[in-house]
Amino acid sequence: MSTVKKREEMDAQYQWKLEDIFASEKQWEEEFESAKALIPKFQAFQGKLHSAEEVLRCFELEDKLSISLERLYVYANMRLHQNMGNTKYQALSDKARKLNVDANEALSFITPEILALTNEELDQLIADPKLSNYKHSLSEMKRSKAHILTQAEEALLAQVGNISSAPSNIFGMLNNADMKFPKVKNENGEEVELTHGTYIQFLESKNRDVRREAFQAMYATYSSLSNTLGATFTANVNKNLFLTKTRKYNSVLEMFLYGDNVPTDVYNNLIETIHQHLPLMYRYMELRKKLLGVDELHMYDLFAPLVEEFDMKITYDEAKNIVFDSLQPLGQDYLNVLKQGFNDGWIDVYENEGKRSGAYSWGAYGTHPYVLLNHKDNLNSMFTLTHEMGHALHSYYSDEEQHYRNAQYPIFLAEVASTLNEALLMDYLLKKSTDPKEKLYLLTYYADQFRTTVFRQTMFAEFEKIVHERSEKGESLTPEDYSEIYYNLNKLYYGDGVVVDKDIAMEWARIPHFYTSFYVYKYATGFSAATSFSKQILDEGAPAIDRYLGFLKSGGSDYPIEILKRAGVDMSTPAPIEQAMSVFAELIEQMEELVK
Repeated sequence: MSTVKKREEMDAQYQWKLEDIFASEKQWEEEFESAKALIPKFQAFQGKLHSAEEVLRCFELEDKLSISLERLYVYANMRLHQNMGNTKYQALSDKARKLNVDANEALSFITPEILALTNEELDQLIADPKLSNYKHSLSEMKRSKAHILTQAEEALLAQVGNISSAPSNIFGMLNNADMKFPKVKNENGEEVELTHGTYIQFLESKNRDVRREAFQAMYATYSSLSNTLGATFTANVNKNLFLTKTRKYNSVLEMFLYGDNVPTDVYNNLIETIHQHLPLMYRYMELRKKLLGVDELHMYDLFAPLVEEFDMKITYDEAKNIVFDSLQPLGQDYLNVLKQGFNDGWIDVYENEGKRSGAYSWGAYGTHPYVLLNHKDNLNSMFTLTHEMGHALHSYYSDEEQHYRNAQYPIFLAEVASTLNEALLMDYLLKKSTDPKEKLYLLTYYADQFRTTVFRQTMFAEFEKIVHERSEKGESLTPEDYSEIYYNLNKLYYGDGVVVDKDIAMEWARIPHFYTSFYVYKYATGFSAATSFSKQILDEGAPAIDRYLGFLKSGGSDYPIEILKRAGVDMSTPAPIEQAMSVFAELIEQMEELVK
């Protein structure tokens, strides 16, 4: 049995080079002291932020401090992620975090002071050529002004913040700590404790009895606490209604989309367009039933493997080569940067003792991005590699092209670059595949991404919309109402070809994202935008590549809808979702051919 190696036993060629941020810890300490010394300097600006000259000096100093703080924090935490048990880096990380807190406190006067200016004065600052690097930041401040209250009211709302987080905290405690699930039988007939972690494994079991028992046990547990879970969820909805009214928004939906400046039409378009394409989901469900060889398809069959696990052993070096080849459609410039990322110490590849789990792309402005992996030699890890490198190259291009303030792209855009890489990898693998069994394995892998990322997340988004709209009309919703709304949505989304088991009505109670309201739609829009990009790139070539690289280089220099629109993906229309659905339709047709 292979044991996990210690960090010092790992091959250096598979480790990231954090020396590119700080050559030594001594250098880190020196920068820490320099950053700390900058903080008191902001006092000199208090009460003076009404001329372009003073605002410019203040912003430039703020940028200098922020870049430094970012480097300190990122370095300390990435060192810690190499081995979470390393007390030296735990202390370094904590030191960086505390400095951030001190800085935020010292800088907290800047935005309120600028917002105290009249709209005319703000417009003058926005138009001043000296502040051209800060035009978007200042425009964004002005846009938020309509929903900023008086200083006393804002102070009061800040104190309400602790109460506002209560529903989410209570749900987290209940869901992660206090809720106890029964034991269920695994494939060997052994009694095993059901947990959040093992639930999906049970649902992926080949044994239908195992799937059914786990499914029923999971939702019976939630049902037994339906009143408490209902009250917690209602409290969250009421908090949203309170904030909407207090901050003078027209609806809860508008409030949550306002930060990204996304029109509510985008949200509604998504739901309407997916409704029009539900027949595709019904066709996929028929295929699922056929491949599983069952008379009735139940909700607990939706994660069951459709084809025998196709063993695709792919080493890390093979994965790099395949990813590189699959991204050829993005052109030489993109490939050159990708090669740099593969060869120049951007990536920490393998698991070692104490290393942080999962995968991410991260970094600090002014240095290249980094990627943390825990690579296993399988298909999933290869998709993770291309996904994270998509994020990394997005950050690379943004940082190269944009001033610090405009480089950071919002979450609405973040998943586009990573998912596009996955779409191109899948297209490449499907075109190369000659083995029908391998092809079917890949097709089901991809089709399930559409089902879970587009259809399921849109169904979640619709549930949130219905609940909040009914609450805004003054209706008092009970746990039974939530369950009825949720059950009917499942019936609508899965169609008559699926037996929508009554147990699923309680699923609303176990979705943590419902406590980060109106967030889940971003998964569906991001996936659709990426699929639309990939289709344009594969169909058009050079013009589409140029538009896409323009998207990567835009960072956060404008509002996400505008950045996408310039690149040829207009999320204010149904077109990108329609394009994604046409790709889904092609997948289903290929699967139908293979299972005739």
